[in-house]
Amino acid sequence: MGMNEEESNQYERLQDLKKQLEKPSQSKVVLVGDVMLDRYIHGYANDLNSRAPVPVLKETNRYDDVGAAAHVARGLESLGLHALLHGVIGKDDAGKIILDSLNDEGVDCKYIQSVENKVTTVKNRLIASRPSLLHNEQLLLRWDIENREDIPASTLDALINEALQNLNDANVLIISDYGHGVVNDEGAKRLIERAKEKEIPVIYDPKLTGLHRTHEVDWVIFQSRGLELVRRRINAEDSADCARKLLDEYHWGHLMVLGGADGVTVYTNDDIFHTPCTLTNPLQVIGLIDAACTAVASAVSLGIDIHDCAHLANAACEVIMSQMDNFTLSRENLCLRLDELSWNLSISQR
Repeated sequence: MGMNEEESNQYERLQDLKKQLEKPSQSKVVLVGDVMLDRYIHGYANDLNSRAPVPVLKETNRYDDVGAAAHVARGLESLGLHALLHGVIGKDDAGKIILDSLNDEGVDCKYIQSVENKVTTVKNRLIASRPSLLHNEQLLLRWDIENREDIPASTLDALINEALQNLNDANVLIISDYGHGVVNDEGAKRLIERAKEKEIPVIYDPKLTGLHRTHEVDWVIFQSRGLELVRRRINAEDSADCARKLLDEYHWGHLMVLGGADGVTVYTNDDIFHTPCTLTNPLQVIGLIDAACTAVASAVSLGIDIHDCAHLANAACEVIMSQMDNFTLSRENLCLRLDELSWNLSISQR
């Protein structure tokens, strides 16, 4: 038995998406947001301290990785888009690691502001498994090193002005708000207004406490737990009702909700598009929104429709959820995932 018409159409869409991703792109993405360092410490944990019920981790390896907006920038570059990253770091070891890592991967760092006496945010994650279960790691603990003091106004003004200038020949604007001070009310307003003037699509990864900054953006990305928190706060009946109310209140073009093992759902004023997750055993969700932002930016720059955008974002999320040792989306692993999805469709009816 061969594929039915719907499966055949989906197969062709997935293959077409892969072909479009493989083509060289000249698209520029202005990316404004918080920049931080992610540190991963791996090891074994199977003992308990005799005086406190806490796991004891035997470290086997550790590595540093760029996080937040810097993580998105790396993903954009890997997918063939040119990222113009505007963020703030401290003049410290963590900030230097971020700059060195981004420069090594060809990410343009000249718009990252380095500030004296600022502590670059570092998110430390302890990830472990029992020695007998080497492939079943789990996150034990995360602790953050950060300084939430206000970023100097002169630094923010310079950052926003440079971003506004770069919007003159950009194709997409991404605002990545982790609540660390780079994105404020005035800056977000100026960026969105300029993007609208230039008819540049805006993708926004918001803090739930910063939704008032997101009026009239084209794409907003939530995780499902974020949507559930908002649903309770506004007393909506269900997720769809909550999405409709948010779309009406903030005049968003699209709300993309990442459900992890439940797939990706895109809400608009007129319709709902859902793409189920096809993984049998999702491993983790670190970096999920960053991957989705990257995929949506690629989709928007390619001019593909909402249906294919949802499929691309879902494939990107599956890439991230399927591994514990790599939380960054690349063109290679995204194209491979699209191939796997196509293959699964082609053999499902054999």
